[in-house]
Amino acid sequence: MEIKVLGTGCANCKNTFDLIAKTAEELGVTVALEKIEDLPIIMQYGVMTTPGVVIDEKVVHAGGIPDSATIKEWLAGATDNVSGDNKAGGCCGGSDNNNNGCC
Repeated sequence: MEIKVLGTGCANCKNTFDLIAKTAEELGVTVALEKIEDLPIIMQYGVMTTPGVVIDEKVVHAGGIPDSATIKEWLAGATDNVSGDNKAGGCCGGSDNNNNGCC
């Protein structure tokens, strides 16, 4: 699973990165975690408030530090999607029936 934390280097962005790394380690989930600080790249994802989190090229979060329960759901959901089962519609269970992105 590839996870990108989008942000220009603020404390919230760093804390989000660290929290995702810690949670993945605790759950034993292997992730490729990357920090993106280049504003034009961040804007390509449509993220206007940081930190933003992108999982496998889908924006799942923008603005504020996500709580650990939410991160655990993302990491657990990624293992569920390995089988190709994505009944929830989109990355967060939203109404995007074409799975073109997140809520």
